[in-house]
Amino acid sequence: MASFKYTELLPLPEHKPEMRLITKEGISTTEVDGRKFLNIAPEVFEKVAFEAIHDISHYLRTAHLEQLRRIIDDPEASPNDRFVAIDLLKNANISAGGVLPMCQDTGTAIISAKRGSRVLTPGNDEEHLSHGIFDAYERLNLRYSQLSPVTMWEEKNTGTNLPAQIEIAVDTKHHDQYQLLYIAKGGGSANKSFLYQETRAILNPQSLLKWLEEKLISLGTSACPPYHLAIVIGGTSAEHTAKTAKLASTHYLDNMPRKGDAATGHGFRDIELEAEVLKLTQSLGIGAQFGGKYFCHDVRVVRLPRHGASLPIAIAVSCSADRQAKAKITKEGIFIEDLERDPAHFLPETTDEHLADDVVKIDLSKPMSEIRAELSKYPVKTRLSLTGTLVVARDLAHARIKALLDSGKPLPEYMQKYAVYYAGPAKTPTGYASGSFGPTTAGRMDSYVDQFQAAGGSFVMLAKGNRSKQVTEACKKHGGFYLGSIGGPAARLAQDCIKKVEVLDFEELGMEAVWKIEVEDFPAFIVVDDKGNDFFAETLRPVSTTIRVRSAE
Repeated sequence: MASFKYTELLPLPEHKPEMRLITKEGISTTEVDGRKFLNIAPEVFEKVAFEAIHDISHYLRTAHLEQLRRIIDDPEASPNDRFVAIDLLKNANISAGGVLPMCQDTGTAIISAKRGSRVLTPGNDEEHLSHGIFDAYERLNLRYSQLSPVTMWEEKNTGTNLPAQIEIAVDTKHHDQYQLLYIAKGGGSANKSFLYQETRAILNPQSLLKWLEEKLISLGTSACPPYHLAIVIGGTSAEHTAKTAKLASTHYLDNMPRKGDAATGHGFRDIELEAEVLKLTQSLGIGAQFGGKYFCHDVRVVRLPRHGASLPIAIAVSCSADRQAKAKITKEGIFIEDLERDPAHFLPETTDEHLADDVVKIDLSKPMSEIRAELSKYPVKTRLSLTGTLVVARDLAHARIKALLDSGKPLPEYMQKYAVYYAGPAKTPTGYASGSFGPTTAGRMDSYVDQFQAAGGSFVMLAKGNRSKQVTEACKKHGGFYLGSIGGPAARLAQDCIKKVEVLDFEELGMEAVWKIEVEDFPAFIVVDDKGNDFFAETLRPVSTTIRVRSAE
């Protein structure tokens, strides 16, 4: 007969990152029946939320920046790997100035908190945390991303980036502490979080890695690699599996046990499998967005217990804007994880030597027929430097333009005359030509391409990530091109490449309006050409894989 033995499902030995003190104000203690309680004033929650959202929008963890530098120093890295890594480091340096956020998609605000059993607060903690988030998005150069469903079919931007996702659990270990994890989750990486239901048949070395290869290829680059990849196998429920994957992608679960326990069934990290999967990602050829080795910085694999009739598997990524930070409130004050404020020292002294491949300059001021003829001379994967006029249009603008076509009206002249950049800006700081203005995920516009090209426009498109076969076929049929931009360095693009921004159409859509922008030396790659060649279709081929068998010990 089994005896009772308890363990947490996700055992986590305490991890103490370097933290900085924000303030000691608003904190006090009360003694009741010989026990000390921590008193937290409402303004404390507002303060810590504001500071956290600010920090994760502008600063990165030192370890993440070290990984970017390792790409540059790795002789096995491709020129494209190095180019992306250097651009991301430049972007981090600009963002650390505290004006331009590192990504234009400033994300859904997510807070995962643990409240000690001896913590006293005056009211609704979630409300006060939300107020701090509101203040951050109101006062900083961040973009509002949250759409409120007015009806089942109609949506309206809340204009505050609220509501936030806030989850607060009871902490029975740290009675007089309030611990928080802040995450800003962009739409790209959120779209690349997946949950699958598989069977016991997949739990063998050969089947699992083959399955993982297929799924990892499907991630593509639209979530801005290099990724922090998390894979969770098993789970007491599908919902918990997905949540665990998100936490693992932030490295929140790094201190989990390294092996399981038959008596308790707690989760563990499989370090050996992590190494195998990392090797797999390096062999795919996707690299840091445009070919190479560095599809992922690192991999986390978590194994969980499961119901015998269910095998959920979750995959999640944290993108190149690796935005999260821990915080805690104790009797000593309010503390937040100390992120890297001086990323400049991770950049090499010179960068040109790492970027030896040829760059083709494209003059966007020329007629569209001449731009297409010039692009047609070069193969996919060619690195470009764009100078001239781009028109910016994304989801809502595309829907409006489609409605015009469907009603019998012609395609707007600007869609015919200019290359189309799928993007959306963050707020423009005073004295700047543009706010952070990086590319958005191209796949959301796939369904429009054939119709727009048939109508005489969208012949040159610029965005991030891989696209569907229908786009390749449309470009082959109509003579179009899709150019990939580096996902992630939105601050650098704003500071160095975007010289003028003005609203062109649909002003009422706010940041989703059609914009006309002037760019200089804007980096891009040919991804899909007018002959039906697709860089990602050529790259994303299965590779033969094997996996070691872990001993039962």
